[in-house]
Amino acid sequence: MIQNYSPKNDVNTVYYLNHNYWWDALIPLYLNEKYFRQQARALMEDTQMLQYGFFSRIGAFSINLNNPKLSILSLRYALDSLRRLNSSVFIYPEGKIVPASEHCELFKDGLSWLYQKTESIDFVPIALNIDYSKASKPEFNIYIGKSVNPDKTLDRKELSNLFKEELDKIIVKARGMNHQVHS
Repeated sequence: MIQNYSPKNDVNTVYYLNHNYWWDALIPLYLNEKYFRQQARALMEDTQMLQYGFFSRIGAFSINLNNPKLSILSLRYALDSLRRLNSSVFIYPEGKIVPASEHCELFKDGLSWLYQKTESIDFVPIALNIDYSKASKPEFNIYIGKSVNPDKTLDRKELSNLFKEELDKIIVKARGMNHQVHS
């Protein structure tokens, strides 16, 4: 189930998501084809990209999380991608797959770096939740939050914490979708 959402016209978007399952990397492709219809790209850890090269054919590009200079090159590439009309970038700011919980782990600084370098771009949290409790088939819920636009003069750690808090809030909402009437 997905909570209804459509991006604003003529506004480029950075979508940031929690990362609890291997197949989360396929969610941007699904969301973009089904709902957003933007020129989408996604950041993926370089070691994973080497192992699963097909992701580059569906819009992913690599980031080396162990080398700050190389990370900046990837983030600059993301900035360049966002200069195209009707474009988007998907990012998993935790930087790795983490166990599912109501709270994300600490975010890497890349999302905040991108935010400070952009103008007129929406930063939208997306919470992913899989519920195995109701039936033999799991229920997959996607909750798309509202654009987050904190003060750009905050330092990166403060920005990362604000972005994390917004994603944590909608993770709880995505879990609550399991108890709502489906439309």
